[in-house]
Amino acid sequence: MKEIVWPAIDSKHLVVYSKQMLDLEHEIFSQGMPQEALMEKVGIQISKWLLKRKSLLKEGVLVLLGPGHNGGDGAVVAKELFLKGYLVKLWCPFPLKKTLTINYVNYLTSLGVEKLVEPPNPEGKHLWIDAIFGNNQKRKVDEVLIELFNQKFNNKSGNVVSIDVPTGLCPNSGKPFFKKAVRANYSLVLGLNKIGLLQDTALPYVGELHHIEIGIFRSQLCKLENKILKVTYQDLKTINLPSLPKNTSKYDRGRTLLIAGSERYPGAAHLVIKGASASGAGFVSAILPDLVANSIWQVEPEVVLKGRLKSDSNGNSILFDAIKHIDFSDYDSIVIGPGIGLNEDDWEKSTQYLLDFEGLLILDADALNRISNSNLGSKFFLKRKYETWITPHHKEFMRLFPEFDGINKVELAIKAAKEFNISILLKGANSVIANSEKAWQLFGTDAETARAGLGDLLSGFIGGCSAIELSYFGDYIKTESLSKYVFLHSYAASKSKKGSNASLIGDQLSKLMRKTKARLML
Repeated sequence: MKEIVWPAIDSKHLVVYSKQMLDLEHEIFSQGMPQEALMEKVGIQISKWLLKRKSLLKEGVLVLLGPGHNGGDGAVVAKELFLKGYLVKLWCPFPLKKTLTINYVNYLTSLGVEKLVEPPNPEGKHLWIDAIFGNNQKRKVDEVLIELFNQKFNNKSGNVVSIDVPTGLCPNSGKPFFKKAVRANYSLVLGLNKIGLLQDTALPYVGELHHIEIGIFRSQLCKLENKILKVTYQDLKTINLPSLPKNTSKYDRGRTLLIAGSERYPGAAHLVIKGASASGAGFVSAILPDLVANSIWQVEPEVVLKGRLKSDSNGNSILFDAIKHIDFSDYDSIVIGPGIGLNEDDWEKSTQYLLDFEGLLILDADALNRISNSNLGSKFFLKRKYETWITPHHKEFMRLFPEFDGINKVELAIKAAKEFNISILLKGANSVIANSEKAWQLFGTDAETARAGLGDLLSGFIGGCSAIELSYFGDYIKTESLSKYVFLHSYAASKSKKGSNASLIGDQLSKLMRKTKARLML
């Protein structure tokens, strides 16, 4: 199988750490490109982006230049806009250090571009371009400078555009080096996506992200190890799903078993079932608490009830009595966890059945919390020899893997996936999907996906979709597929015009799956 087929390995999708980008730039220079030529290219590309948005420029432009080559990029932008007839001013909050940047600033002042001596007034309506530090930031920045920028942002008096990385924001973690970073309306990312800008922690600072192409060759991109790919809603048009033959029976169109809900949380079971139904899986079975089992035929009559979950004195589901009678070999995938509640003794009894299941085991919510509290803890994953996917949010992840640390969610997810040989969906505003070698970073997702119940819907959807794919390809399924299912769930939420609750988004998900498969059949 191909290493990655979705999305494409190109500069719009690849995500890198700061040092990786610097190394790529040094490689470009070692191949003969002068630094001045690259600076000109970057500045002209940024200028073209701005000139397509003339409303940003109509009140004039102030370019705030840093001491290094990011300042030089800003100086080229200032030159291009000035030559197009726009009112342009410069301000250098720090002494200039790089010869190229000094030369550009001298040239600009010789053309008549004003260089401010005093700090600018943040009440002005003109555009501010943050060309101070960019990708090479490593430490705390002057708080007075950050506050000056943020006065402008907060007062909504003109826009702020940051070149590459907002000043004061770590390009690797997405966190401010100190308490605050520049809050930009737009961040223009040069060359490749910087990993920090895609993290949940960076969302208050980066504004809209836009990619600026600088001409990195594909051969250079393919050398990058541990590939991380940015995924946005624009990638829907290239997504592909398995298309089963028309004469395939329901039993060969994916068989999934859902174990969800409890006396305390019956709604979770309904939503897991709705997600599985939206996938189009041919055979959906479920083990449910009595409260749901007694009525499921009225709302989802196509679901086959395989057993009932009894409850302990606290209303948590007891799995062991139900699953010990089930032949797990009948299923391609099994989903366990949403709404089952906590019962450590029950989990200890049930563990061996789950370890022995040879299909894809999908663990979510309370199943993960039960593992965290169990005797094995995260070693459960090491004892399981078959494919396992887990779908924690950050707190669930840290309960499972308290010994792990990392500067961002991608790093955390890859570490855990590598050590425990699992695939992970680490949920958040911008969720991460990872295995030991690759990660998919969703970005620009709809805020409405952060609602109670949508994780349950997603679990069922993943169970159904993976069962279909396993019935098509056999015993092996790639983590890339998990990234597609998570993406489709998020996209459906963004397109749900009638509302944003889990049930309505489930309906939208069904429509999206039909449309996607219909497109692939053309």
